[in-house]
Amino acid sequence: MIIKTRTYRLKPNQRMKKVLDSLCDYRRFSWNLGLETWQNMHEARQLALTQHLKAELKKPRKKQKLTNAEREILANNPVPSWRRIRDELTENKQYWQTKLPAHVFNLAIQDLGNAWQNFFDKAQPGWGKPKFKSKKAPRQGFKMDQAKIKDGCLFLEKPRAVKETWNGFKLSSAPLSDDFGTISFYKEKNRYYASIPFKISDPEDKPKTGRYTGVDINVGHFNYRDGQCIVMPKSLAAVYCKIKHYQRQLSKKRVVNGKIKGMQSKRYMKARNKLQAAYARAKNIQNDLMQKFTTKLVSEYDSIVIEDLSVKGMLMSHVASKGMHRSMFGRFRQILTYKCEWYGKKLIVANKLYPSTQRCAACGLVKKGDEKITLRGNKKHGTKHNEFVCYNPNCRNYNKKVDRDENAMLNLIILVKHPELNKAL
Repeated sequence: MIIKTRTYRLKPNQRMKKVLDSLCDYRRFSWNLGLETWQNMHEARQLALTQHLKAELKKPRKKQKLTNAEREILANNPVPSWRRIRDELTENKQYWQTKLPAHVFNLAIQDLGNAWQNFFDKAQPGWGKPKFKSKKAPRQGFKMDQAKIKDGCLFLEKPRAVKETWNGFKLSSAPLSDDFGTISFYKEKNRYYASIPFKISDPEDKPKTGRYTGVDINVGHFNYRDGQCIVMPKSLAAVYCKIKHYQRQLSKKRVVNGKIKGMQSKRYMKARNKLQAAYARAKNIQNDLMQKFTTKLVSEYDSIVIEDLSVKGMLMSHVASKGMHRSMFGRFRQILTYKCEWYGKKLIVANKLYPSTQRCAACGLVKKGDEKITLRGNKKHGTKHNEFVCYNPNCRNYNKKVDRDENAMLNLIILVKHPELNKAL
């Protein structure tokens, strides 16, 4: 079984809009209340232990075992967990909460527990500490595991206290399967969406072609065996020009009489909606390009070689950090990885220290020292950043200017038949 997620745009009437908005608010309320309770429970436990230890330090202790007093303190102040938080908040529920689905509350507390678990997981150093949700955030949402799909319509869970008619949402396309997991509903720019993770059987493998390729990732374009994929087309560049224009407008509308006060004005909100719509347009264009390009790769090639890039480190560079961010290096690898698993294709990831850019694909000579090619080219020989010149007299490309990206792509292809070269040279 694999999971394929489809996102549908919902078109609710005025009554269902209020229902969706109230569930978004309830999810945010549950998260913030659970986070506050979690922090208070943790602080109470630490404070009780600290006060007890200060008193015990004045007394001699022969053994390091827990005393009865310490056991009682730990029992009265347990370690916070999502189940303890859920049980405590359930006991103190208010009357208005009984009119809303309880599963929305439970899923919010479960996600809070997962967020704390990921925060303390050393294998995920980049995971941040859980924060309080804001009602001013551009994206609001909730999760529900009791929604149903019937006759091509999606129905929310109906609370017991509601006795009125309950309308569904017509889906724009047929569901992929009758078996699906927890549905995520969210709201952006006054539009409502639902992401449904369908559980389907394993897709059939793509037919074998006997071909293989390497993909050299660059800012604005990806090089592969049969050409290039332009990931920064003119349509996307035009959208980013609009984004730049709207950002300037938004910054001007924030200032009123020399003070930042205009964040709640109608003009400010109108400009912000335009900016969010432009960002959504850019996201859709990029996602469409990545999906089509990765599908083409897994359809035409059996083995695909890509680079293992340190994207976070590259974004620290001031030369092309914005272009790297817009080229979606990480998103490309993520999509290609699961599609290769789906369709039985082989994905080879080159070592981070494999010199695909500095190695000559014809003779194997690796440039070192002042011979290396950087983002600004090579100062010693006066070559540009996109030119590769081999200075080995025995090489067939001696003193010839070769496209650096094509040379790097050929070096990646070599790893298909010679995996022993996949290391630092």
